Amino acid sequence: MLRIATRQTARHALLARSASTLIFHSSPSLPQFSESVTQQQRRYASKKSKARSTDAFVPGSKQVIADEAARAEYEKATERMNSTVEWFRRETATLETRAIGRVTPALLAPVRVRVKGSSEPARLESVATVGVRDGSTLVITAFEEESMKAIEQALYDAKLPSIVPHRHDSMTIRIPIPKPTVESRNALYTSAARLAEDGRGQIRKHQQTSVKKGKYEKDSVEIEEFQKLAKGKIAEVDAILAQMKKATGSK
Repeated sequence: MLRIATRQTARHALLARSASTLIFHSSPSLPQFSESVTQQQRRYASKKSKARSTDAFVPGSKQVIADEAARAEYEKATERMNSTVEWFRRETATLETRAIGRVTPALLAPVRVRVKGSSEPARLESVATVGVRDGSTLVITAFEEESMKAIEQALYDAKLPSIVPHRHDSMTIRIPIPKPTVESRNALYTSAARLAEDGRGQIRKHQQTSVKKGKYEKDSVEIEEFQKLAKGKIAEVDAILAQMKKATGSK
């Protein structure tokens, strides 16, 4: 019995030492694991903060003009450039009408008549009516007989291709419009191309004027925005010219 009790006592002692050893070796590792998790959380938070700061960055190409005076000048430049584009659109429409052989009163839109008692030349439609007969002849009927000479002179002064006035009676002028040839269509397109170059030059001039007025820094948002504005308006001029070339079959 004594031997059995001794063996049980020794076994209990061995189990106690094993448990103590297990606790001693396992418990110190817990703080290390906690520290590792904390470090990972900090690194994740740091990366997230960096990503957030990068997302908040606005590229120069997407920034807007903040200065109030610069915005006002930008709006003025836009209006001036739009006026240039619309001027070119009207001129090109008249040339295109002639190039494709369509006879309309708009062919005489550039004509200006010098009227007695007026310091500024008047539009043709303010002193006469303009109509189309037989689809190929323009007919001008003056409001007053005394203005006929001034109207006839204005038609010659306008120097419009293929426009040769013939006085029909004391109040009427007729202008037969010949069908356009390949040469005449190409000549009209060449005229439109020259007008397009004038328009581009005017747009660049508006851009330079606005930039000089603002005295902006070399790489400023303002200069970039004015450049983008001018580039877009010049692209509109190019598109109008390309449309005329396509419509008239010019080379």
